[in-house]
This record gives sequence, C-alpha cells and structure tokens, in this order.
Amino acid sequence: MLIVVASNAYIVLSTRGEATGEISELPHAQAAIVPGAQVNPDGTMSSMLADRVHRTVALWRAGKVDRILVSGDHGQWRYDEPDTMRAALMRAGVPGRVIFTDHAGFNTRATMVRARRIFQVESAIVVTQGFHMDRSLYLGKAADIEVHGLTSDLHGYGQKKIQSDVREIFARVKAIGDTALDAGVMGGPQIPITGDGRASWGPKPPTGTPPAGAPRH
Repeated sequence: MLIVVASNAYIVLSTRGEATGEISELPHAQAAIVPGAQVNPDGTMSSMLADRVHRTVALWRAGKVDRILVSGDHGQWRYDEPDTMRAALMRAGVPGRVIFTDHAGFNTRATMVRARRIFQVESAIVVTQGFHMDRSLYLGKAADIEVHGLTSDLHGYGQKKIQSDVREIFARVKAIGDTALDAGVMGGPQIPITGDGRASWGPKPPTGTPPAGAPRH
C-alpha cells in the first residue's frame, strides 16, 4: 500500500501546474498528442474520445500547435482508434497533412515513447481527461518531451469515470515501474513530426472490415 500511495503522490506532485483547461494559458508547442480511448462497435467515438478530439480541434484553431499526433490501439483491423480520431479531425476541418497517426500506441507509455523516438516530437500539448493527465505528463517528461496538458473533461462520464479513477491509481504505479525498467515499446522507421502526416497513415483496411476498423473518411 505504501508503494501505491508514494507512486501516486510522486506523479501528481511532479506534474503539478503543467495542465490547464484554458487554451489561452498554454504555450505554443510542436504538436498535440492525443492518446486513444474506446471506439464503439459501430465506429463512433466514446464520449471520452470525442471530447479529446473536440478539444484538439479547438487547440489547433487557436494556433497553439503545428501538428497533431493521434495515438492509440490498432492491433487488429476491426478496432482502430487512431484512424477514427484522424477521420473526426478531418471532418472538423483539420488538414490531413498535419495529422500523424500512431497505430502502436497500445498504452500511454508507448504513446509517449513512440512520440519521441518515432515521430521525434520535442514539445507537445497532451489532450486528455483530468484523471489521466498526471500520468500522461509524467510519461511524456520521462520520454524527454517538453509537455503541457489541456484537459478535456466536457462530460461527467458516469460509471466509466469512476472505473477510470480506480484504474488510474494502479496505472501510476505501473508507469513508474515501466519507466525505471525501460519496458519494451514497439519500434519502427522514423516519421518526423515536422513533415507530412500522411506518410504515417498506413494501408487502408480490407474491404468488409467492421465500422471501427474502417471509419468514414
């Protein structure tokens, strides 16, 4: 129990003051990093994911970032978080060339480590809910990224929020352990965030793939 308490206190205190709900308070950054969240079986975004995308659009329109990196689970064709986010951003008017997709962001640490190693992100604004923000910022800093956070709590999220709060307590312990042990993260060729995001999109899903794997373009 002491390890759990100490780990949570360390992460929360080490990231204090680096996140806000006000876009105007944020410095300019190279990219927005948007961690994935649940995509529904019909291909629509969960409310948490939709809120992250909504806030990212506002961040982009405010001129606070030059690029957007959407990162999430795409371990199989029928489930695709990054392309679902990309499609939603493009429907909102964000140019495809500025949107980078990380298809191997299977957890928050992978998202941050790959942002630095694969996409060469040096400074970023992380867009996620408050319960997830401290760990995201901690892992971003551990990956050698200059990070700030924009919270995206636009709804209450009900039971899902309670479950996420509980899960986060133990996820923070794991984050410190994985960082200390340098737990493995999938590699790949470098795709610099300063270039054209379309180079990161990857192949289209096979014909007949269910909606979450083939979001509307």
